[in-house]
Amino acid sequence: MENPIKKFERKKQQNIKRLGENKDLWSSSLRWMLDAGDIGNYLYNFSWMGRPIIQYPQDIVGLQEIIFDVKPDLIIEAGVAHGGSIVFTASMLAMLDICEAIEDGKSIDPSVSTRKVIGIDIDIRQHNRELIEAHPMASRIHLIEGSSVATEIVEQVKEFAGSYSNILVILDSNHTHKHVLGELQAYADLVSVGSYCIVYDTLIDDMPNDSIKNRDWCKGNSPKSAVHEYLQGNQNFEIQKDIEHKLLITVAPDGFLKRVR
Repeated sequence: MENPIKKFERKKQQNIKRLGENKDLWSSSLRWMLDAGDIGNYLYNFSWMGRPIIQYPQDIVGLQEIIFDVKPDLIIEAGVAHGGSIVFTASMLAMLDICEAIEDGKSIDPSVSTRKVIGIDIDIRQHNRELIEAHPMASRIHLIEGSSVATEIVEQVKEFAGSYSNILVILDSNHTHKHVLGELQAYADLVSVGSYCIVYDTLIDDMPNDSIKNRDWCKGNSPKSAVHEYLQGNQNFEIQKDIEHKLLITVAPDGFLKRVR
């Protein structure tokens, strides 16, 4: 008799494969994302632990799965905005600490952790900074203000990351090809084997240009075009298509990059 846990996993993978093979379903999902954005600015209507998080719920769940699987000790996140995403990733690191303490039978001070999230943004607005720094997850968050591709900022991040051994990177700041390619060149090498560099808003390349207004990015000048150029010269990462096939509603098609070597 097949192990029930393995049977469930096998069926799940079959489900995901069927979802990925159905191109009409992906087209419907894209149409839904465009309509939900046009009608009610859908992405802007959620929060995590009190801070606005500008992400699809599906992407939040997907990132939760990745973090729990990888168990990073450092997350580098380009793009802060209101702080919801770094509060989310910090809360996931807190959950990892708690799970490990339970498994080891140890007591911990929940306000103290060696696990950290670096949040980088060219403009961390004061009211957002104050609320992030007052949040219960603040002890796990290290904010850096400046361009994520500026030499001095990259050097700061690399110096901070030097003592960490299991690193995950999330890119969600300026979405132009040049900027994202610069971020990939600066930070992707910090990603540990088996971990991920997640590039958000690759969806821009799948959207009609008339749906992108007053922005510097567009189809062909986007995170996805940067990912494809970066991967042409780098064999250390592979796109994990099964993640986007599972989520269906995601801003990151071709954006889940797993380091395999």
